[in-house]
Amino acid sequence: MAKVTLPDGKVLDVQDGLTIGQVAEKIGKGLARDAVAGKINGQTVDLNTPIKTDVSLSIITVNKPDGLEIIRHSCAHVMAEAICSLWPKAQLVYGPTVEDGFYYDIDLDDPIRPEDFEKIEKKMAEIAEKNLPFVRKELSRTDAVKHVAGNKYKIDNINRATGDTISFYSHGGGFEDLCRGPHVPSTGKIGFFKIMSVSGAYFHGDQAQKMLQRVYGTAWATKKELDDYLHRLEEAKKRDHRFLGKQLDIYSVHDDIGPGLILWHQNGSLIRHIIETFWKEEHLKRGYDIIYTPHIATEKIYQKSGHLEKYADMMYSPMKIDEMNYYLKPMNCPGHYMIYNNSPRSYRDLPMRFCELGMVYRYEPSGTLHGMLRVRGFTQDDAHTFCTPGQLGQELDLILELMNFMMTTFGYTYKAYLATRPAKFLGTEEEWDRATKELRLAMERRGLKYEVDEGGGVFYAPKIDIKLIDSLGREWQGPTHQVDLQAAKRFDIRYVGEDNALHEPVIIHRTVLGSMERFIGGLIEHYGGNFPLWLSPEQMRVLTISEKSNDYAQKLHQRLKAEGLRCGIDMSDEKVGAKIIRAHNAKIPYMLVVGPKEAQTESVSVRIRGSNENKSVGVEQFAAAAKEKITSKTQDINL
Repeated sequence: MAKVTLPDGKVLDVQDGLTIGQVAEKIGKGLARDAVAGKINGQTVDLNTPIKTDVSLSIITVNKPDGLEIIRHSCAHVMAEAICSLWPKAQLVYGPTVEDGFYYDIDLDDPIRPEDFEKIEKKMAEIAEKNLPFVRKELSRTDAVKHVAGNKYKIDNINRATGDTISFYSHGGGFEDLCRGPHVPSTGKIGFFKIMSVSGAYFHGDQAQKMLQRVYGTAWATKKELDDYLHRLEEAKKRDHRFLGKQLDIYSVHDDIGPGLILWHQNGSLIRHIIETFWKEEHLKRGYDIIYTPHIATEKIYQKSGHLEKYADMMYSPMKIDEMNYYLKPMNCPGHYMIYNNSPRSYRDLPMRFCELGMVYRYEPSGTLHGMLRVRGFTQDDAHTFCTPGQLGQELDLILELMNFMMTTFGYTYKAYLATRPAKFLGTEEEWDRATKELRLAMERRGLKYEVDEGGGVFYAPKIDIKLIDSLGREWQGPTHQVDLQAAKRFDIRYVGEDNALHEPVIIHRTVLGSMERFIGGLIEHYGGNFPLWLSPEQMRVLTISEKSNDYAQKLHQRLKAEGLRCGIDMSDEKVGAKIIRAHNAKIPYMLVVGPKEAQTESVSVRIRGSNENKSVGVEQFAAAAKEKITSKTQDINL
């Protein structure tokens, strides 16, 4: 008999050789029905894996993120078989999961077109209906190379794989592919799927290689989840920041300037200015010092920081100045450390908090660039706190409070993840455990629910990752808070303690917004371009019914601007209906229609964005209500 310890601490005695699926059946039929894989001692394996010794076991079900990933991975294999059966000359490259779906890279001279998606889906449905079991086969590395002889892609994948054992998966008689697994038990459990798109992709992103066809799909556990996802995609198209960015005159990108480099137009610059001002004010309130660092620096600093060793491929080629190599900065951190080290520091100076809205530059392959969300030059809202070990908890509390305040002000809810020590790390296990514990305790003090991202920390730090949830339920990369375990060592950062000895401070590296470009691009989609009043570049626009109202309109326009409100005016000869449509397309919160009646009563007829009704309000009352909404930064624009 083997003892199986479940996540709730319960221990089951099971017969040696019983599979994970059979154990799930023993626990409950509902669990067995939803099970797709299992974890034995933290390692994810197939449901048909036998249990031979005492183990800790958790069952992965369809309603868990890792369960959904396994469904998608398995669905990718079914799609690959369908494509190979329809195009027998197709050569498979690889098929990983991605956010919300999966793809397969295919070497095929015949183009796969969108009109082919339906027949691929039909073939996939046939394979799923057969409910064929996924079967794992393991070979030695040498035998695996022989097994795929003639397929350069599979040989390359084997050479890149780690370990001496190479695994393959098949389902049914003819289809098999190199894969580390795991998979759902059978093709009948691949969920509900749809082929989404096809694009070109180079093998390993190398433009010297042949162009492959990358076929994307999505899969979900239920039909409702698939339908909801497709609905969200349709809504997302309407909110695409690239489309709205042009419509609302927020930003543009030009090849003559360079791909991935944002030009901020007047409206975008004003939104950015408002957010940056808000950011600075809130940091100053909390005891941060605002600093600035140069856009370029010598290679010496990046050798010391480790960037040239670890991140050279994302840094731009150096420029030679006075016979020395200078680089565009990829991160703001080294400059902050040099400012700290510019003077001797005592424990009395700590905590010391630096923050910067600093422009950084990183090379991103052209195929990954995406509007404002993935760029090559961006403004990072970096901050570093230097504190004693005893101050760490208090500083983490301050950071989480600021993060929560900022995110809720912008109308986001969020999820928190605790990213722990990866397989390869610098520092000692004791340091990592201590830092991870402090992050955990900080979230628990706030009552902040979180998930553990095992091994998700960067090599030098455990971290709290915040994923923002927008109005469509999508997750966006948000703030990150890291307890850096290496910077003080690399830069010889010290302070004089109460014992008059030198000590390393704890360094917290954190962002609140991430990057200004990505954050504002995300805000455009979150709001669908309908910015709250305090963020709207043009908060209101005066619209005249006829030329007779022009004098009153001009006086009203100047009066509202004098009140500090961002007010535009439209006195064109067009009918007022056309002016309303134009203001509506510009997503202006308040359209102030004025005619002889309004001029006589010193009022405005307000049409609120998204409404077809007008409301008559006195000018003074309207201005006071608008200013109150701006001050409170409310999302609500109703009067």
